[in-house]
Amino acid sequence: MFSGAMNEILKNTPPRRFLFAVLLIASFIFPPPISGAAAAKARPRTATALVVRFQNGLMAVMKEAAALGVKGRYERLAPLIDDTFYLPLMTQIASGPYWDRADEAERSRLVAAFHRMSAGTLATLFDGWSGQVFKITGEVPGPQKTTVVKTRLVETDGSSVALAYIAKKIHGAWFLIDVVVDNGISELNIRRSEYLMLLKTKGVDGLIKALNAKADRLIGQ
Repeated sequence: MFSGAMNEILKNTPPRRFLFAVLLIASFIFPPPISGAAAAKARPRTATALVVRFQNGLMAVMKEAAALGVKGRYERLAPLIDDTFYLPLMTQIASGPYWDRADEAERSRLVAAFHRMSAGTLATLFDGWSGQVFKITGEVPGPQKTTVVKTRLVETDGSSVALAYIAKKIHGAWFLIDVVVDNGISELNIRRSEYLMLLKTKGVDGLIKALNAKADRLIGQ
């Protein structure tokens, strides 16, 4: 179930890093235009409403996880991720200075690969439901004009995992740009650390191939 997968993530996560540094980088980046699919849909008016919509989508997939299988969960989660997270900005932050060295075609392929890997990861983690519920616990201002929406995934035995979603208004619309697990582990920081090591040795094309290969393995389970 999800809680076990989350514990595995925590166990294998590198030492705690600084989310504030990532958000500082984000504040100086001029974001690319919102995709046509995302712009065409009505956007939630608050950061909390965006998180509620996202978590409702996750819960629906969890409840149908067995019937859907990994591929079915991927097909349901991929558009949800695209409409909730600002993937171009997240990919830009995760790839650091290599983003500036990439041309438009490489950037587009990198964002697509990041999207596939993210959706494949969630499709693997959210593999069932046994009564868990998401609970919103608060919304507070974050650094660099962001908003932090605090939630918990509560198990039937009362144990829980803290999830803080970092939201930012981009072109007048709310999007998520990061998730912080258990009050300190930034998913975007983890990705940045992993990707920079690969980018140094194999470049942007190498990272694209690695992300797509990982996505293929996850979706093919």
